[in-house]
Amino acid sequence: MRAGRPPEDVTLVAVTKNFPASYVTAAVASGLTNVGESKAQELAAKRIELPELDVRWHFIGRLQRNKVRSVLEHADVVQSVDRVALARAIAKAARESDRFNPSRRLQIMLQVDLDPSPPNVDKDSTSARGGVHPDQLLELAAEVAACDVLELTGVMSIAPLGYDPADCFRRLARLREQLREVYPTATEISAGMSGDFAVAIENQATLVRVGTALFGSRELPF
Repeated sequence: MRAGRPPEDVTLVAVTKNFPASYVTAAVASGLTNVGESKAQELAAKRIELPELDVRWHFIGRLQRNKVRSVLEHADVVQSVDRVALARAIAKAARESDRFNPSRRLQIMLQVDLDPSPPNVDKDSTSARGGVHPDQLLELAAEVAACDVLELTGVMSIAPLGYDPADCFRRLARLREQLREVYPTATEISAGMSGDFAVAIENQATLVRVGTALFGSRELPF
């Protein structure tokens, strides 16, 4: 690979948003083992339709607190935790769920806002695409780490429009290193989509979220 990294260092998450469950089945048949969904209702519908499929389900979209319990019924990883109130809601629901316990924890990634100058930043604000401001990353991490049924595994981000993805992903890698100094389990970097996943891999991404490049355009909702 041009990034000089072995393929096994990077996990491909197949994003099946707006595609039917048959696309998930086809992805798994081709050897993929990780699938991403960005809507709670789609995640639930596909998981119910494919109960025996051996796949790790990632929730990667903006998550509202009223959808937390639904997502936790079906997701193995939540990549988009971006505010303290959401982390608390997830911790509460996870403790009350029969899916998770200290030996089988819900994996959590913190979504970071990489816009260099987000407007009106305050303690719990997020950008339109989601993400905690880097200055509040450790505070959010502490909230997740305090819950014994959650496992903090790393960071996630989307390169903001109008900025060089390489610069953004380098910043994300530095933030992951700072986080890992305090929380050693935070080893993952989820970065890059169909248009910029190669750049993300060159800048230490360990997961890439790819939909269009695998399945084509999503012109109609599933």
